[in-house]
Order: sequence, then C-alpha cells, then structure tokens
Amino acid sequence: MTDYVLSDDTRAKLKRVSTASVATQLYKRGLRNQFIQGVRPVSEKAENMVGQAFTLRYIPAREDRNQLEVFRNADHPQRVAVETCPEGQILVMDARGDASAATAGSILVTRLAVRGCAGVVSDGGFRDAKGIGELNMPAYSAGASAPTNLTKHEALDINVPISCGGAPVFPGDVLLGDADGVMVIPAHLADEIAEVCSGMESFEEFVLEEVMAGAPIIGLYPCTKDENQKKFEAWCTKNGR
Repeated sequence: MTDYVLSDDTRAKLKRVSTASVATQLYKRGLRNQFIQGVRPVSEKAENMVGQAFTLRYIPAREDRNQLEVFRNADHPQRVAVETCPEGQILVMDARGDASAATAGSILVTRLAVRGCAGVVSDGGFRDAKGIGELNMPAYSAGASAPTNLTKHEALDINVPISCGGAPVFPGDVLLGDADGVMVIPAHLADEIAEVCSGMESFEEFVLEEVMAGAPIIGLYPCTKDENQKKFEAWCTKNGR
C-alpha cells in the first residue's frame, strides 16, 4: 500500500502523454518491465486512461471450489472488488495471462463505470466485450472470452501486489493507458514522470514537424546538436509551450 494520492494536476498531465514517453523515462530510471504485456483496449477512447491501481488476484480454479453457487456468497472477492474499487481508481486483475476464460463481463464492468472508476485492466479475458467497448470507461484485456471466470480462475486476494501481463503492480501505482496499451508507474515517481513527459510530448511534436519538412534524424532525435535545441526553444515560444 502507499500513502500517495494522485493529484488532479498529475492526472491532467498524464492524460496528454503517451505510454511510449513514459516507457522511455522509466527506462532512464532503470525500470524496464512496467508495460503490461498482451493487453489491448477493448475499444478506442477519446482520452487516456489514468488512475491508481486497485488490484484483484486470481489463482487457477479448482473444480470443487468454483461452481456457480459460489456467487451466492456476498463476500465473493470478484464481486467485492467491483463494489469497493474507489472512485477514480482502476481495477487491475491478475489472471496469470490466461485469456481462455473471462475475468469480468459487461455487467460488472458497467457497475465499475457507474461507480466512477477510471478503468479496468485484466491480463485475462472479458466476456460481452461489445457491451464493455460501448462504455465511456476505458477497459483493457487480453481478449474476448465467453466462458465464465469460474472455469479457469478463482478470485482470491483484493488490493495486494500482483503481476499483470508480466508487470509488477502494487496497490496505488499509477496506470496510464492509451491505444498502445498500459504502463505502470510506481507511485513515488508519478509526479516526476508526468512533469518530464509533458515536455517530451512537445519535443516530439516539434521533431515530427521537422522530419515532415525534410530534416534528417541524426542530431535531431535525440537532440545532440545545439542548433536543434535552439530551434526547439524558438518553436516553444512561437507555440506557447
């Protein structure tokens, strides 16, 4: 657990940056394994998914423990996670990368959206994917899968450290999702990464303009020539960056 609380300012900055920019900055700080592998957005959204992680861990289902009757239990961890994930946070599910069964469906994900959660991520499957894709809330999974979670997964632990798509996720970490996928930003680095990446996005916009105008990439990206740095500073002044 962490005492970190994502500020409105940092959330707004991360809404404007890419997972690629974040990956580069985390790599500069020695972190190589923060991208959740194998998950894709169920549908494209107008803006990035940003929020702190609230986690759910699944283990392989054992048949005598995972019949449909278990959903009669008001304390079933999957249902409890959906009802307790805080507003503005993201439910992140560890299904061991097994998308052969669902980890949630459109009804549970709709409940998360209605409760004001910022998104849902699973390295397992989602059922009723079309309905999930029509929600305003971002959702990422390893694929569509009709079988109920009980056929492969037993929901066990809530808000503990997990692995999702091979990336470590600690409760309170900050997740950023875009069209490429989802990055996990350690909570203590979130404000710093957001600030630095805001500048990176402006620089990459400048670089793209230069490349489209015919500029060579050597000395421009990365910027190793003083003349290009001066051009960028002039571009920032001109464009109010």
